Amino acid sequence: MRFNEGADLDTSDVTDIRGSGGGGFGGRGIAVGGGGLGLIGVIVVILINVLGGGSGTGTGSGAAVPGFPAIDQGGSADNSELEQDCKTGADANRDVQCAAVAEINSIQDFWEQQVPGYQRVDTVFFSGQVQTQCGAASSGSGPFYCPADKLVYIDITFFDDLKTQFGAEGGTFVDAYVLAHEYGHHVQDLLGTNAQVQPGDTGPTSGSVRLELQADCFAGVWANHATTVPTETGQPLITEVTQDDVNRALDAASRIGDDFIQRNLGGGRVDQNSFTHGTSAQRQKWFSTGYQSGDPNQCDTFGTDNLG
Repeated sequence: MRFNEGADLDTSDVTDIRGSGGGGFGGRGIAVGGGGLGLIGVIVVILINVLGGGSGTGTGSGAAVPGFPAIDQGGSADNSELEQDCKTGADANRDVQCAAVAEINSIQDFWEQQVPGYQRVDTVFFSGQVQTQCGAASSGSGPFYCPADKLVYIDITFFDDLKTQFGAEGGTFVDAYVLAHEYGHHVQDLLGTNAQVQPGDTGPTSGSVRLELQADCFAGVWANHATTVPTETGQPLITEVTQDDVNRALDAASRIGDDFIQRNLGGGRVDQNSFTHGTSAQRQKWFSTGYQSGDPNQCDTFGTDNLG
């Protein structure tokens, strides 16, 4: 995956609180309506169903948690270093955080064209721990979307964790898949899809699984268009996505399925009744569906009995 060297990056799509000593956004109690990439409850620290794909209509508490200091929204964010480091596509080609900025720009530019009234939202870069309106989380919780404050959260060291803990091949396009999946949850939130899912719903055909597989499909749809999404100058920000990139994304998808995680990172026993994100094969299938079609209308995981 390569970026247009001369393209400008927009760091206003990111809220960087990594230098604030943890913290985040305290606030009202609303359960989460999206999920991360399937890290299962064992690694979640204090999140209220963040990885479970709840509907956003439950009664989880977003109150501050001791050890997870909260900050006023935007009050402790300082993007100055990010702005200095990440100015152009050339920076994205050499630096993982700048690549993340570029990917977020491209993903949001795409959905602005696809979804009438699309609202751009920030990705919060945090380090260690964070307080959100969906509850408190640590880096071990993985990336997630919180509909209560409409923000994506990630400790970008997660990209390394995918390789060291999950055994994924990794790569810049895999990182983009991670972020595109979370913005898929934002699209679902705007369309009201997550409101159809009962909080805590689990099982192989549950609403939670369908929500997550659709987010994978939406990520694939963006990936299909990644090299043609124009910036404000009319030129694409991303110049190349190779078959190797796609293969690496499929490899990552295979390592974040419920069955793989339970078998290899959990107790070794696969319990389909506790599935919240879908199997490895399903996650590969729905990313591929989005990527091959480029059509979000092909991502109706709620209207099919065949999830794969």
